[in-house]
Amino acid sequence: MMENRPVIRTAIPKRRYRLGEFTLTVLGDIESSDGIDYQYIMAVMQGQAREPGMYITAERPDSPGARDLSMRLVMRDGAEVIGSSDQWVSLDMFTGEAIDIVSRILSLSDETPYQLL
Repeated sequence: MMENRPVIRTAIPKRRYRLGEFTLTVLGDIESSDGIDYQYIMAVMQGQAREPGMYITAERPDSPGARDLSMRLVMRDGAEVIGSSDQWVSLDMFTGEAIDIVSRILSLSDETPYQLL
């Protein structure tokens, strides 16, 4: 189990993709109980796995006036912030960047993502 994974109470699936043997689900309108204000969360599931093996999150800033969202990569062995941008407020921009990251990490650059939802 991942200790750094998002603790999601409620969320609405915004998009779903198939990338090789993986399903990528982008969640929005997220209510969490871990103290983080999420703009979006991409959950990455392999095959018929019961739990995501990876998350990529776009997190709103804590400080008033700050505009950049932090992108965090959460995997079984830990989590780290991998960038920040004000462009990840956009579902399209977040999704495109997150798919690129998943493709690189999982060596799926030969695969084409297919949108399911």
